[in-house]
Amino acid sequence: MPALNTPPIPFAPSRALARSDHRTLALAALGGALEFYDFVIYVFFAAIIGQLFFPPTIPDWLRQLQTFGIFAAGYLARPLGGVIMAHFGDRAGRKRMFTLSVMLMALPTLAMGLLPTYDAIGIAAPVLLLLCRVLQGAAVGGEVPGAWVFVAEHVPARHVGYACGLLTGGLTLGILLGSLIASGISHHYSHAEIAAYAWRIPFVTGGLFGMLSARLRRWLSETPVFVDMQARRALADEAPLKTVLRGHGRAVLISMLLTWTLTAAIVVVILMTPTLVAKRFHIDPARALQANSAATFCLTIGCVIAGWLAGRIGARRTIGVGCLLLGAAYAGMLRGVAADTAWLVPLYAVSGLFVGAVAAIPVAMVQAFPPAVRFSGISFSYNVAYALFGGLTPVFVALMLKWSPQAPELYVGALCVVGALAALGLRRANSDL
Repeated sequence: MPALNTPPIPFAPSRALARSDHRTLALAALGGALEFYDFVIYVFFAAIIGQLFFPPTIPDWLRQLQTFGIFAAGYLARPLGGVIMAHFGDRAGRKRMFTLSVMLMALPTLAMGLLPTYDAIGIAAPVLLLLCRVLQGAAVGGEVPGAWVFVAEHVPARHVGYACGLLTGGLTLGILLGSLIASGISHHYSHAEIAAYAWRIPFVTGGLFGMLSARLRRWLSETPVFVDMQARRALADEAPLKTVLRGHGRAVLISMLLTWTLTAAIVVVILMTPTLVAKRFHIDPARALQANSAATFCLTIGCVIAGWLAGRIGARRTIGVGCLLLGAAYAGMLRGVAADTAWLVPLYAVSGLFVGAVAAIPVAMVQAFPPAVRFSGISFSYNVAYALFGGLTPVFVALMLKWSPQAPELYVGALCVVGALAALGLRRANSDL
């Protein structure tokens, strides 16, 4: 294990990826996958959690509202956790926050799997569940932007796109992992067994593996970019977020618009579409979820491809072309399924592949902010926009459905245009990446 603790390779834009680079990328992607798995596994067991953690006498609609309200609390906690962790990431080092974020996710996830239910401790059960969910949100708020910065500053400049794409693919793989494990538990255990104990398995497993990932991250080295800033005493003189808001408004605005596009792609195309197509085209929900697994798998592949392309032809072109292709593919998918539902799986898989274009967005963001405030700039822009737009997207789409059954493709198409236009305004803060 000590072999992992190698000194950072000096910054050299043209060198090839070294063995230590591949190890860093692998551990970062693995940790990201586990952390996103921990964050999303709650939603797959929301129904059983609602039955176990809230009074049995309340109406079902209120139980469901409270259950998903706790889920949403994780999103609301993301900006605060992200901003705080980014502040110390820009001042004290990327590695420390990179290790802390995965541990901060693992511990509440493990705790959620061990929590006593409402029957055992009454109202304290949902309160403790809410606390765990808030800690999860704070952790993922620091993990995602922190991981992008960490891998981008470890690899040579010409490999930044590939590094961000691989990491983003790891994050999406965590969503697929959660779906597959939830599906496996539902098939292997009866409903009574799941309610009695089996629902705890994915939380405990995720928490334990997350702690292992945190231990492995301790052996990673600080990024060469941060080490260089320390040596030159070039760290931010004031609060990094203050510098971001005062001097990098354009980068913040464009990053928020790109994040809005990212939320449309992930929330609508990946998370909402199974339910939407099942209802709209009278498709069996189990089949819709199978198609979703195929789309999520292709999304992981698409992230790596988009990241690699961003390193070759630039983030601006990759985002612009990728967004337009995604809008066309998603509209084509829904039109094709309307004509023949047999096309659901292949067309959904193609849409998932083009959702991967969002992996070029972190490449654009790490290049938009200078190193001294990079973590804070990305964390503020991404987390605030994701909390706002990610939380409101289901509401927007639901309201639009009252006006038109084509609301999902119209919303995604409009945001793809927004993303393509925002990409035109991209500017590099400097040439270090």
